[in-house]
Amino acid sequence: MASALTDGELTVLGLLAERPRHGYELERVIEERGVRAWTALGFSSIYYVLDKLAKRGLIEAAGAASPGKSRATFRVTALGRELCAAATRDALTTLTPMRARVLIGMANSQGLPDADVATGLTRRLEALREQLAEVRLTRSGQEPLPASAIAIFDYSEAMLEADIGWTETTLDTLSTETAMDKYDVKKAHRELYSPPSKEFTVVEVPEFRYIAVDGRGDPNTSAAYANAIEALYGVAYSLKFASKKNLGRDFVVGPLEGLWRAADPTVFVARRKETWEWTMMIGQPDWINEDMVLDAVAGVSKKKENPALVDVRLHTLVEGTCVQILHLGSYDDETPTLDRLHNHYLPENGLTFNGDHHEIYLSDARRTAPAKLKTILRQPVKPG
Repeated sequence: MASALTDGELTVLGLLAERPRHGYELERVIEERGVRAWTALGFSSIYYVLDKLAKRGLIEAAGAASPGKSRATFRVTALGRELCAAATRDALTTLTPMRARVLIGMANSQGLPDADVATGLTRRLEALREQLAEVRLTRSGQEPLPASAIAIFDYSEAMLEADIGWTETTLDTLSTETAMDKYDVKKAHRELYSPPSKEFTVVEVPEFRYIAVDGRGDPNTSAAYANAIEALYGVAYSLKFASKKNLGRDFVVGPLEGLWRAADPTVFVARRKETWEWTMMIGQPDWINEDMVLDAVAGVSKKKENPALVDVRLHTLVEGTCVQILHLGSYDDETPTLDRLHNHYLPENGLTFNGDHHEIYLSDARRTAPAKLKTILRQPVKPG
């Protein structure tokens, strides 16, 4: 029965249960008591709500109506009083839903610069403080108040104060995180992660540490590949948060990288993907150790089942001398570049293969048009 009334309907019905009122008086009471601070009841919707309540037989006109709809006085019927009481009992026990839009904003904030997140939270903090000041001003204008009104204002102030406290804490954390020296592999090794796109360059790649998962098959259709990527990102972010919390050392989650291999290297030029073997990886700072990886895998496993999680491992890779180039465009358009590397650049420079074909995905394929994808193509080499 209680669920048959919306918050707006229950508010108006409760005000009419106190005593008969017309629309303008309802508006005045709602304004004076600060009801709009905790309901979404606008002036224009009052008559809509009155009409709905009257059609349901919950309220009725009290005596002859004055000229003009705005002066029509309404009172609660016996059915309305009964439903109002039941809905009120239910409302007293109902928990506040956690649906604050700011939570969606925080969930998506990884895609924004830190400065944008800080600006948004700062504006939110200012608005919250203004709203709290308005509630306190409204309260002071109504005193002395009955116990029920005191409880309403106390709750409104407590919620706003809690939101202010949360926003302040989040801003402080963001400021501390921004000030913290974050390790970013792309910045620490800029020469390895920003090659030219017009010509091949020779680089010396030092030892790097990764979390990795091995597999086989076409990455576009293989369920194992999709599971591997999901597992790697879940563990990578778990390691990042654990490192910052437990060690006070933060880092930027690195780009997805892949080692691709086959008995016959020509399958890469031919794009026969079903025969490809791969190791998908995400780079880690050198302070991440095996115990931390095991803890992160265990934590992620508790939240979601993924068969690839048991295969996540800490992997050390030493490639040494490599030839690399930045490829712009779809992954399937890599063929001419790989053909030029394999059949022209390497033999013309007295070089041959010395390890797996390595790709570094600088773009998010889910959000980037294929023509704008940026991928580093790297090949370890040795004298031929």
